[in-house]
Amino acid sequence: MTAYTMICTSDFSGLLRGKGVPVADFDKRTTAGIGWTPTNVQITCFDTISDSPYGSFGDLVLRPDPDRRVIAPLPDGRRLDFALGDVFRLDGRAWECCTRGMLKAAVARLKARTGLELRVSFEHEFMFREGLPTAGFSLAGFAERLGYAEDLAQALAGAGIVPDSFLREYGPNQMEITLPPAPALLAADQAAILRDLARLVARARGEAVTFTPLIGPDVVGNGVHIHFSLWDGQGQPVTHDADRPEGLGQVAGAFSAGILRHARALCALTAPSVISYDRLVPHRWSAAFDNLAAQDREATLRICPVTSHEPAARARQFNLEFRAADAAASPHLALAALIEAGLAGIDDALPAPTATAEDLSLLSPEALAARGLRRLPESLEAALAALEADPLLPRVLPEGAVDIYLAHKRGEIAHVTPMPPEARFAAYAAAY
Repeated sequence: MTAYTMICTSDFSGLLRGKGVPVADFDKRTTAGIGWTPTNVQITCFDTISDSPYGSFGDLVLRPDPDRRVIAPLPDGRRLDFALGDVFRLDGRAWECCTRGMLKAAVARLKARTGLELRVSFEHEFMFREGLPTAGFSLAGFAERLGYAEDLAQALAGAGIVPDSFLREYGPNQMEITLPPAPALLAADQAAILRDLARLVARARGEAVTFTPLIGPDVVGNGVHIHFSLWDGQGQPVTHDADRPEGLGQVAGAFSAGILRHARALCALTAPSVISYDRLVPHRWSAAFDNLAAQDREATLRICPVTSHEPAARARQFNLEFRAADAAASPHLALAALIEAGLAGIDDALPAPTATAEDLSLLSPEALAARGLRRLPESLEAALAALEADPLLPRVLPEGAVDIYLAHKRGEIAHVTPMPPEARFAAYAAAY
């Protein structure tokens, strides 16, 4: 039995931060919470502090969610006790920079305006910092990490998480782990928990893993692929319609169009590191253009294949995958922004995007523009400018949150700009 539990929030850097309290006080903290400092939101992934409008002023309350408490065994014999929570103002209002609060609000808006919920699965890629070289997708590569996989599975069980798959991916010492679909808030919580447990299990084994978007300029990157589908209030899937192009239902088509309309701004929230944009280029099997495609692993939105031939089962399997994301993003903030963009597409009754079926990098800018397609931002600075200029996201996210986020990321940019490229990649690998 551990003596302390930690109350955590997923912050703008995509990391879990918080405070520890005695286990005996946990129940009390679910109502009383524990003090939190507004400027903490400006702690970057490098532990620098970006410009903050709060300065040394202000107090908040971080309150744990008892349904998201984790008691996880680590391979060195320790038991890690922590819980995800929400940040509130002292008067009980949700704090504008609480990423979990943003996702809760987006989920509630989607439900209130459409009666729909989003079911989500996060697919994570990560790399071991060291290890014997093995071949991609090989049995030898899987066997090399089997002890780690079993230890991680035991730790995840302490969070009620059972992975859907674990495999040796293509990149050097790269693994992939996917989780089953879940309601949006639970899916984001599980994604945040998984990342930290994956790192902590490795450390307890004397190893190290990183979820960094890239470990070097010429190496396969680590993405976070966000699979999603829409379901009605009776628990029936509405993403699929066999009679429509690509099998994409009308409401899902509008939702997808909203995401692609705001894709350039979304990148600032879903791929929010400086090196993310070395990965979001053609022929890296990530995403480079704001397009929808069927079974194309370089599309921003990919229509995924289904295996069943039975119509009802096909409808339940049918999902889309947002590929312009990585683990530098808070899963809560990334998913909140995707929902808001998709909901705007439904509100505006946007027509479903036309699926592409060719290598868009071979088209001229004029040919792309004629088809309503754009290149995704080619730098974090460009993505932040797109977010700042976007007509939707600064309006629907809590007042003041976007400006604070912009300052956070510009502080991160300033920190790594003087570094040579190899030092920049190493810094992100250590941070994530």
